Amino acid sequence: MGAARTGLLHRVRSRMPILVACGLLWLALMILVALLADVMRPYPITKMDLSARLAAPATPGHWLGTDELGRDVLSRLLQSIRVSLVIAFGATLLSAVFGTTLGFLASRFRGIVEHVVLTLADFQAALPFMILSLSVLAFFGSSMTLLVCLMGFYGWERYARIARGLAISASAQGYASAVMQLGATPARVYLKHILPNVASTLIVSMTLTFPEIILMESGLSFLGLGVQPPETSLGNMVGFGREYLTRAPWIMLAPALVIMVTTLSISLVGDWLRDRLDPTVR
Repeated sequence: MGAARTGLLHRVRSRMPILVACGLLWLALMILVALLADVMRPYPITKMDLSARLAAPATPGHWLGTDELGRDVLSRLLQSIRVSLVIAFGATLLSAVFGTTLGFLASRFRGIVEHVVLTLADFQAALPFMILSLSVLAFFGSSMTLLVCLMGFYGWERYARIARGLAISASAQGYASAVMQLGATPARVYLKHILPNVASTLIVSMTLTFPEIILMESGLSFLGLGVQPPETSLGNMVGFGREYLTRAPWIMLAPALVIMVTTLSISLVGDWLRDRLDPTVR
């Protein structure tokens, strides 16, 4: 019995490294926090208690301390996790859909359409996206919708190139042409036959883009052009906490630690998925 249990544990560990398992557990916790933030928050994020201003962690009633206005750091951290994950998830999904659509269009029509898509992809790859984001947000002002749409244009060229290359390869295998000869429309061929065959590669690419968008949003919020008060995000908390780094480091260190662990977890899971799903790596 003991030998069988040991063999099972060995197979599980060989299939999923311990760091990847820890990363998945952390991401599951972050998703749970994002879904239940309203229930888990001990205080409203705007509630101030000047008598408890800059209270240290482990203070009764304030497990992660308070900020310069006496607001509970734990409550604001839980809300920040929700906001940052919503922005990152929405932007990643938008980027994946936009890039994959352009990649499929380039594969389907070739010629001038393919040339235009690849030219736009090269231009996007060479563009300093942070500078562009700062310019757009400074000119139009910051809002959640604009921030998600702006972040959604980050990294779309990766999906376009991947989708185009995989779609051309799938078409060359013959099954796509066979389905079209049976009367299927091009849209059905790409959505029902080609997309499922390239989805694993696109999903892995999404796991690699997701942490980059989290860091991008955090950087913009840190500079004051991301999420605006009274709403809060991880980068927003880091930005406001930097002024109190010597007196109250917990204001800045708590969200910074969440950003670091979350991006590391997503990167570990993404690398593991790439190794598991890509037959050429195996």
